Amino acid sequence: MEMNFPKFTPEMKKTHKILIPSMAPVQFRILEAAFEQQGYTCELLGNCGSQVAENGLKYVHNDTCYPALLVIGQFLDALESGQYDLDHTALIITQTGGGCRASNYIHLLRKALERAGFGQIPVASLNFSGLEKDSGFPMTLLLMRQLLAAIYYGDLLVTLRAQTVPYELHRGDADAKLEKWLDVICNRIRAGKGYSSREVRSAMPEMAADFASIPVHRTPKVKVGVVGEIYVKYSPLGNNELEKFLESQDCEVNLPGLMGFVQYCAYNPSETARLYGGSFYEKHLSGLILNYLAGTERVMIDALKKNGYHAPLSFKELTKLADGVIGHGDKMGEGWLLTAEMIELVRSGYENIVCAQPFGCLPNHICGKGMVNKIRELYPTSNITPIDYDPSATRVNQENRIKLMLAVGRERLENPSDMAEPERMDPEREAVGV
Repeated sequence: MEMNFPKFTPEMKKTHKILIPSMAPVQFRILEAAFEQQGYTCELLGNCGSQVAENGLKYVHNDTCYPALLVIGQFLDALESGQYDLDHTALIITQTGGGCRASNYIHLLRKALERAGFGQIPVASLNFSGLEKDSGFPMTLLLMRQLLAAIYYGDLLVTLRAQTVPYELHRGDADAKLEKWLDVICNRIRAGKGYSSREVRSAMPEMAADFASIPVHRTPKVKVGVVGEIYVKYSPLGNNELEKFLESQDCEVNLPGLMGFVQYCAYNPSETARLYGGSFYEKHLSGLILNYLAGTERVMIDALKKNGYHAPLSFKELTKLADGVIGHGDKMGEGWLLTAEMIELVRSGYENIVCAQPFGCLPNHICGKGMVNKIRELYPTSNITPIDYDPSATRVNQENRIKLMLAVGRERLENPSDMAEPERMDPEREAVGV
């Protein structure tokens, strides 16, 4: 029997505070400012700890999805904290129309709210594909432009910080710059400025030059790339603060930008039409969207290169890396993008890679873990370690496995002439995470 859940209505914009789950902290902080500029009262959740997972385990089956468990657990933990007026609180969650997290969490969340005694809490859907049409949270062209700006700004700031922190002469300089620019950008967005393509492209060189002014001493470091399922890849809650741990091990971290996933989502519909048939409009719509995004992408790449930073490949070049390795029709979850990102990282000198995946996540086990041997065959210097994240997986075990990967990276750094393929773990032991 279908259950009737409360909807987020347009009138609630004036009366309700919307809680936003944490995923990509930098990008979502700017996203929060965009919502506020649109007249919504919002709060980006920062609650974490074991109680979040424990709350999720009460209302989400462990076999369903670890990211779903954490997102729902974080919401329930916040609602139980006593900090919010439950009659004037709403939640928001994304949907993209895919077969995984992006579409299905909202239904799991509503059922969990009902079971936990919060059945009056409405859930709004943020989506680009026409789902939940009566959610009361319209995706306007203005909001869409602001969200795209938030992702581009956030990606650039994350990249600049990551390539500065390991080398800064005065600890904290890069984090101070990050906070400075976050304040500047968020204030601009709240004032209804800073989100047009012209404004974003104008700000990017200035941001890169400002980070480049930080005094650094660039000594050789172990370079580590991070890929995987989108939530576990970006969320400190989901990956046990993986980026922070890698920095504590004196590594330079490369976290591919969130915009790559947005471009991947825009690219896939036209690829589906090409493979299975579709109208002229369906086959070419993706190209129009990607061409629009490519202009800002070029400015970001140029800003990084001109200021001495490593810049990622353009999305157009990234798609070519999957050719002959994995089909573009493989687009469930992170799909072919996950494989292409690993190849790009290896080719860019970030051959030490952590593939972060929820335990039992089928798309990631195929496109991530399942492609490791193929990538090793093509690029023998690749040093890839798949790490499963799950309520039953201990942080110590995860970090010890990463340390083994880093040991290989350090040995190669000290002996660059010794670039033999790393010893592979027995497949049966690797399958159970031993």
